[in-house]
Amino acid sequence: IHHQGLEDINPTEEVTDTEDNEEEDLGVLDDQRSIILHLLSQLKLGMDLTRVVLPTFILEKRSLLEMYANFMAHPDMFLSITAGATAEDRIVRFVEYYLTAFHEGRKGAVAKKPYNPVLGETFHCSWEVPRDKVKPLVRSNQGSSWEPSRGPNTTQQGDEESPGDCYRVRFVAEQVSHHPPVSGFYCECREKGMCVNAQVWTKSKFMGMSIGVSMVGEGVLSLLEHDEEYVFTLPCAYARSILTVPWVELGGKVSINCVKSGYSASVTFHTKPFYGGKVHRVTAEVKHNPTNTIVCKAQGEWNGTLEFTYSSGETKVIDTAKLPVTRKKLRPVEKQGRTESRRLWQHVTKSLKEGNIDEATEHKHRLEERQRGEERQRAADDEPWTPKYFTKEGDSWIYNSPLWKST
Repeated sequence: IHHQGLEDINPTEEVTDTEDNEEEDLGVLDDQRSIILHLLSQLKLGMDLTRVVLPTFILEKRSLLEMYANFMAHPDMFLSITAGATAEDRIVRFVEYYLTAFHEGRKGAVAKKPYNPVLGETFHCSWEVPRDKVKPLVRSNQGSSWEPSRGPNTTQQGDEESPGDCYRVRFVAEQVSHHPPVSGFYCECREKGMCVNAQVWTKSKFMGMSIGVSMVGEGVLSLLEHDEEYVFTLPCAYARSILTVPWVELGGKVSINCVKSGYSASVTFHTKPFYGGKVHRVTAEVKHNPTNTIVCKAQGEWNGTLEFTYSSGETKVIDTAKLPVTRKKLRPVEKQGRTESRRLWQHVTKSLKEGNIDEATEHKHRLEERQRGEERQRAADDEPWTPKYFTKEGDSWIYNSPLWKST
């Protein structure tokens, strides 16, 4: 049976999130340092950390699935992509959005690790974006093929889709595989005819004083109105100085590519050189491949200011710290199903908040044991795991009822 992840949720039950997710920036305490040292002494360089159980005090009080949702903290910028008048405008807007997507996912200077989602764990939320916050189309739109269902006759759907003068952006994520750990996530705004489908395999390895996590996989942004697909990849994340005050650094080259329009972008997250040098630096350029022309360049810090230069000679500065953050809406824990992240991890989260590390470890251990038990049972019954919302197609995990199938 194919479940439709978004249809499982009644948006009227969602309330604005009150979690501030601010992590205390205390750095590592002395007694914790000896635990980390002990753990490190058992690791070998380059070793895969997927099966290593990390101490609970470095955990971040939220699931990795929710961290992916935080890439959408600026849904107004996301929605304005499809309003770009030309293919060039649209990829430039995507790059602007992409470069600002990471700072909100990394609250607090201290690197902490989100919970590893258990197999079958899910996370649902949505954002409401006032219509006047979305940059409009620059030209009149002559007969576009994408006709969102709205108008006086579609009230039965209208209420559910968009609250009055807001667009609604909806998100569902699911842990689709445990070994290797793979998450699928899907996000759509039906009214704007746009959606993102992505799958991410988190590979972590030990590198001396850092831990590197590569987010292997890719996502596809579909703009139905323009019949365009943008394929993008994600950077690596490094937890640095894990014995003192750990911090997160992004690194690596990622790409954004639209085959139909011939535009692509390459984005480089620069890791800090050993001596001197700036941190969190990012550079990007957008190219029109058929003519080999660079139409936009960007540089700055992904959690600071970003400066864009366009082919027209114009420049623009975006200060990520000043961007308004739209809080996500989600159902209260008591209305969530038992596989949903916040409900599933609620006891671990509560214990961590109260600073009760031993109790948090105990709750986490119980979840892990339950997962192992279910795994053994499936092996005994020779029953492979079937995700609820995503289906594997080639190397990709595709959401079961994406917008492009329902039109």
